[in-house]
Amino acid sequence: MKQLKDILYKVHIEAVHGATDVVVSKIEFDSRKIELNDVFVAIKGTLSDGHDYIEKALNLGAIAIICEEFPSILVNGVTYIRVKDSNEALAYLTANYYENPSEKIRLVGITGTNGKTTIASLLYQLFKKAGYKVGLLSTVKIMVDEQEFKATHTTPDSLTINKYLDLMVQQGCEFCFMEVSSHGVHQKRTEALRFEGGVFTNLSHDHLDYHNSFAEYRDVKKSFFDNLSKEAFAITNIDDKNGLVMLQNTKARKLTYALKSYADYKAQILENQLSGLLLKINDQEVWVKLIGSFNAYNLLAIYGVAVELGIEKMEALRLLSELESVSGRFQFIVSNSKITAIVDYAHTPDALENVLKTIEDIRTKNEQLITVVGCGGDRDKTKRPIMAHIASSMSDKAIFTSDNPRTENPEMIIEEMEKGVEPQNFKKTVAILDRKQAIKTACQLANSNDIILIAGKGHETYQEINGVRHDFDDLKTVTELLQQLNK
Repeated sequence: MKQLKDILYKVHIEAVHGATDVVVSKIEFDSRKIELNDVFVAIKGTLSDGHDYIEKALNLGAIAIICEEFPSILVNGVTYIRVKDSNEALAYLTANYYENPSEKIRLVGITGTNGKTTIASLLYQLFKKAGYKVGLLSTVKIMVDEQEFKATHTTPDSLTINKYLDLMVQQGCEFCFMEVSSHGVHQKRTEALRFEGGVFTNLSHDHLDYHNSFAEYRDVKKSFFDNLSKEAFAITNIDDKNGLVMLQNTKARKLTYALKSYADYKAQILENQLSGLLLKINDQEVWVKLIGSFNAYNLLAIYGVAVELGIEKMEALRLLSELESVSGRFQFIVSNSKITAIVDYAHTPDALENVLKTIEDIRTKNEQLITVVGCGGDRDKTKRPIMAHIASSMSDKAIFTSDNPRTENPEMIIEEMEKGVEPQNFKKTVAILDRKQAIKTACQLANSNDIILIAGKGHETYQEINGVRHDFDDLKTVTELLQQLNK
């Protein structure tokens, strides 16, 4: 229980109607969760406007309303506060309510198109192995040291972020590693948080259904670094053409990592096999269990962050060598007849190309590569033909199928994908709407030593069709099918 005036610190207030010395129970932006003496924050979302639910919140017992526009009728005994940006207000309100937990934990944010989940998850894993209590906020899950909670967004809403950061502080966590999405930054979910460090991975084609242009997408990412304090560090991949852009206006200490350029943290791939990578990092060799050049970048970022957070360099390398791959990120099984099935979350053109290049580097060329891939519905449509072009040109066979069609017609999604296939690759492609049937076909086509890549969904254990989530797990499905076919 706190007084309203105490949680308004740093909120940009435009007008107040009513008393601010009232005692409030908690903060909510979902009117359905309002209880007696709660604060309701009315947020304008993409699908609905919280201002339409102010009356409902009042009927359920809200004592204060935070909004961008006052309703036409103001109820006596209720405090109304008009703000310029409800998302930003929610961030400061919740940070204040939980007594700014990000200032009591060493918080590092990871942003970029690809690699966020791997870097955040493996940093959590590394620091756990080093003996620390650690928190994780990721696409896959939320971890409060050993306790696991379900994740619903790459970057949760600011209420959820501060709630779990507070729980981490209570449980004695010293570090937290957090994925920072462009949506999260744009919607001010990371506002009011104090980050000790920020990591930039790369930038490629994604989320242009949400951002108006690639430049806007890039600048939203950049704003995360612009807001870091001079006490923080910012580490960026300078092999990416936007890497240095991220550091242009940051006050944080600037650090770089690269495979191809001179950098503070530099790596060279000495060996790349299905069993792992031999890397030379800043002149020290280390064998790691992860595969592919994209993972060499991820591991380099992880090493850099570990060193910047105080882990001794040789110890950081030792811990790096113990790390296990993240669920749904280049996970593979080998069947009885030596068919290798790889499941990867690659759902952007750049990520798909990286995975296919990695397979190309480790294959003998005597086997065929069969790629099963789809594109999500209600998302960036411009990447569909690009992904189909990459899959069909870099595979021996490409099977186009459903990903998470959501509310779109999956046939139309595949038709848009097929526009990217060049004439010489038509014969290599087939469209199979049902994802399980597509994976089964890939298994039937595969012979001993062949490779099957199932891309797009990775760790997800569901398929979303017309707003309903159905149980579906790529790795489980391909494992069972290969066993049934006795392959």
